[in-house]
Amino acid sequence: MTATAGAPTWSGPAILVEGVHKAFGEVQALRGVDLAVERGHVLGLLGPNGAGKTTAVKILTTLIEPDRGRALVEGRDVVRSAAAVREIIGLAGQSTAIQEELTGRENLEIMGRLYHLDAKTRRRRSAELLERFELADAADRPTKGYSGGMQRRLDLALSLVSRPAVLFLDEPTSGLDPRSRIGMWEVIQELVSAGTTLLLTTQYLEEADELADEIVVVDRGRVIAAGTAQELKNRVGGDVIEFAVVDPHHLAQAAEAVSALSEHQPTVDAEAGRVALRVGASGSTSLVETVRRLDSLGIRTEGLAVRRPSLDDVFLALTGHGAEAGNGAGVASRRGRNVGHRV
Repeated sequence: MTATAGAPTWSGPAILVEGVHKAFGEVQALRGVDLAVERGHVLGLLGPNGAGKTTAVKILTTLIEPDRGRALVEGRDVVRSAAAVREIIGLAGQSTAIQEELTGRENLEIMGRLYHLDAKTRRRRSAELLERFELADAADRPTKGYSGGMQRRLDLALSLVSRPAVLFLDEPTSGLDPRSRIGMWEVIQELVSAGTTLLLTTQYLEEADELADEIVVVDRGRVIAAGTAQELKNRVGGDVIEFAVVDPHHLAQAAEAVSALSEHQPTVDAEAGRVALRVGASGSTSLVETVRRLDSLGIRTEGLAVRRPSLDDVFLALTGHGAEAGNGAGVASRRGRNVGHRV
């Protein structure tokens, strides 16, 4: 990283957040958040809508100020040294901020102008990014005709025009189909391999598992757990029995039938017709007993199996609700969401 002229050398983490609070009226969006991200690492900020993820990103990218606490990016205070922070960060928000009447190339060159790049550098950088994000063939077409995946790739390319040292991605794959999501993961992994520090917010548990060196779980404005994906899974411990009930009318009966096999209550997904039960180290024994109990009641199932705990299980164990559940903080944390890329 090239330090900003006159900025002191910083030997601490690339991102440091200490005791940050933020309220919107009576809604407490953040309630004393602490986190740190080492240089060249990926931190996955995981939580449901309204957990405070976007509010945290907006504070770190100088879009709003915290009520209390401090936040540093490469040693620069996001309040006292906001201009210096903006010089070294990139941001891709939840909604794309491209100009749809312009071509992909024009979008990139305009971003270069905003960062005072000379004409030759703008053209070279635009061409590099169009090639890197597999948009060269569509470079001179209006972006309103781009697919959702293409627009998202261009959106990320825009955040990289000035080669930021620290990149913030706020739910970068939200709304993408599985193929486009995997493609975006590959791009993100390339950036990190090249030394970029990344803070990624997501509701997709498999995304955090795939990309993040460390995960911080937030719920209702507070950090409730932190660690690697494996460390968090180990907190749940043991095996999970999972199955789908063929007849949805038997879902509650099936959950009740297996509830005595564990000290934990079964998790029931009514929409998917699935039941999951944490059973500790007794996976095989509990699986046999599950089959016996369900058969005795004439309950037909599909996909009955024992598996290791997932991040979905972790989130449910920590919060008591799913990763897509919302809460009151969501109204406040979503204000001003379409904020563009770099500040």
